[in-house]
Amino acid sequence: MEALNAAALPAGALLLVDSAPIIYTLEANERFAQRFAPLFQRHAMGELVIAVTTITIAEVLTGPLKAGEEVLAKRYRAVLDSWQVVDFTSDIAESAARLRGTYGLKLPDAIQLASALEINAHALVTHDRDFAQVRGMRVLG
Repeated sequence: MEALNAAALPAGALLLVDSAPIIYTLEANERFAQRFAPLFQRHAMGELVIAVTTITIAEVLTGPLKAGEEVLAKRYRAVLDSWQVVDFTSDIAESAARLRGTYGLKLPDAIQLASALEINAHALVTHDRDFAQVRGMRVLG
């Protein structure tokens, strides 16, 4: 896994962003949000394209919904829906199964990686060290 340097990413790059960077940013996590802020700033300026999976939607919405914060969940959902959403298809499921066998990833992580590969993403952006051994996809964190 490479260190994320948002300034070095080419203009127009398509990035699949895992759940943790989004949660850190939306919740203004004091420890980790700043690491990913330049990425989201470049996206806001139209320089990068962000994609998320339906797994990410579920993971990001879990906290607010569990806390009974429907308004916050709707606000988070609006942000997520403004990005490219990668639906979970049978092809992605099969690819995820293969990736689990190859790398020993947890199912949600394998789905994230399979989705990034499916859309030919420039990179997968994550805070998950489980992706460290992955080959064939640039992983930034």
